Parts: sequence; structure tokens; C-alpha cells
Amino acid sequence: MPVNLSIKNAPDDVVDRLRQRAERHHRSLQGELLAIIEEAVQAERQLSPRQFLAEVRRLGLRTSADAVAIIRGDRDQR
Repeated sequence: MPVNLSIKNAPDDVVDRLRQRAERHHRSLQGELLAIIEEAVQAERQLSPRQFLAEVRRLGLRTSADAVAIIRGDRDQR
């Protein structure tokens, strides 16, 4: 069942850039936002084992403690 989503207090410059992007893709603003969301979600699901291994190597992860350190560092920056 479709769900209505809402974004409140979007900055004017962000909305302007989204409108420009929608125009370039010949879509409505709503259509462009849905396409962006679909792409973001789809990218997570389509990571192949080879791509996953490449990302692990890129990050230099050797143990689960390495991953924990990255997550903690990211959280501390917020």
C-alpha cells in the first residue's frame, strides 16, 4: 500500500536545485524525489559480494573492532 511522505522545512536553495534536477530529467518535483529515494534504496540491495569485499578492503577493515571504531568515530562527529 503506498504511503505519503512529507519533508518539512526544506531550505529554499535545496528545493530550487531539486526543481532544476527534475526539469533536467523531465519529471515533476515529486517524481524526482521518488526516483532519488528509489535509487538510494536500490543501491543498498544490489551490492554484490565482490563489491562488498572491495568496500571492506577500501576501508581497511580486518576485524570487527575496526568496524566498531569507524562507527564510533562517525557517531562522535555528530
